Amino acid sequence: MLNQSGRSYDVAVIGAGVVGALIARQLGRYDITAVVLERANDVAQGTTKANSAIVHAGFDAKPGSNKAKMNVAGNRLMPGLCETLHVPFRNNGSLVIALSEEELPELQRLLVRGEANGVPGLRLLDRSELLAMEPQVNPEAAAALYAPTGGVVSPYELCVAAAENAVANGVTLLRNFAVERITREERGFVLFSARESVRAGVVINAAGVFADEIARMAGDESFRIRPRRGEYILLDSSQAGVVEKTVFQCPSKMGKGVLITPTVHGNILIGPSAQDIDDREDLATTHGGLRGIQAAVRRTVPGYQIRDIITSFTGLRAHCSRDDFVLEASAANPRLIHAAGVESPGLTAAPAIAQHIAQLALKALGGACAEKAGWVPGRPAPLRMRELSHGERRAAIAKNPAYGRIVCRCETVSEGEILDAIRAPAGATDVDGVKRRTRAGMGRCQGGFCGPRVLELLARELGLPSEEITKCGGDSRILLNKTK
Repeated sequence: MLNQSGRSYDVAVIGAGVVGALIARQLGRYDITAVVLERANDVAQGTTKANSAIVHAGFDAKPGSNKAKMNVAGNRLMPGLCETLHVPFRNNGSLVIALSEEELPELQRLLVRGEANGVPGLRLLDRSELLAMEPQVNPEAAAALYAPTGGVVSPYELCVAAAENAVANGVTLLRNFAVERITREERGFVLFSARESVRAGVVINAAGVFADEIARMAGDESFRIRPRRGEYILLDSSQAGVVEKTVFQCPSKMGKGVLITPTVHGNILIGPSAQDIDDREDLATTHGGLRGIQAAVRRTVPGYQIRDIITSFTGLRAHCSRDDFVLEASAANPRLIHAAGVESPGLTAAPAIAQHIAQLALKALGGACAEKAGWVPGRPAPLRMRELSHGERRAAIAKNPAYGRIVCRCETVSEGEILDAIRAPAGATDVDGVKRRTRAGMGRCQGGFCGPRVLELLARELGLPSEEITKCGGDSRILLNKTK
């Protein structure tokens, strides 16, 4: 969608991560004007694209905190939301492992805390029960806490689906709009990027690791965000089955510890490390961090094969000075609403956060906002050739031959699926955007085979020279000049 400088909206959401996108989806339900301002070239470019992808049960957060309330509520909402938006979700359950008798009190503490938070079905397992459930965990483990409501989801696909649904329901998405300055008006704000500006009666601050900077621009210095770096390793689907549940170690003051989990796409994910840093854009992986992850996971699941690594990556979590989610209208200005400090379990909590923040925004606008008569809660199910039967594939190809031209061999992604991803509301405009929407480039060769064809399709569909197509926006151009 083209940026429209100087336009006015009832509500502006700063940040198109999973929290911002789900808030935008909620706002699209009402007869108001709303815009999402995203500093990157696409949605899901920050913490949303690089996290553990866990739907937490809710036993870890302090009872009464925003984290606890929103985690448990979000866990209940997640399956239905994913069904409505056609996003992969799996209720696989989770385990917290006590590796020694000394850690047993920690399991008991988590059990009591989880019950206080209203988490259903929690129970302690002895060693024999644990090994019967997960045969490849450390046979010396003493016990485990089992949470049957734990799960896994695709965070970037959830974000994309929410953004698509929001735009389809009339919300405007402005990409490459990095808010650099905010001025206050009598009934709202003006938000400035380097090239343009928009007016908004209410501003929702869902800016992730930049949320405290946005707050300061609007005159609120009530919290600080410290980026917390987490490094991950992704294993090939050949390791599928090494664990079925999400397996945690006992938590520490830095987080929930290093985990090993299946993904919704059949890979195995291990991580994260935890290191507080100052640079809000430092996504480098480190030798020490990756080696530390490997050593830590071998304590819980000794038998996984590190030779099957596909890739490693880093995400930044927005750790707040309040050590909790900040979900409130600002004391400095009630028309500024914060959805800040959303670190783990933020992905799980996101559906509940979105409902809460949208209601605060409507209240700031004056309360009674009518629902749109034609609001559509979901989106059409994306066609995935790899998931279809032979008969279903033949029918899809007969309807559109582009579904018969396989572009990504590793993940069985067709030209038709890539075109769908580019043409969708809030569609892909760069190579990584296609990857997140279709999985083209996420397999063993990491785009080595399909990358040139994806670039060609983007250039054709967007009406741009091939040299202007980027990997992930900005200066990440793939070609410098035309090839012979």
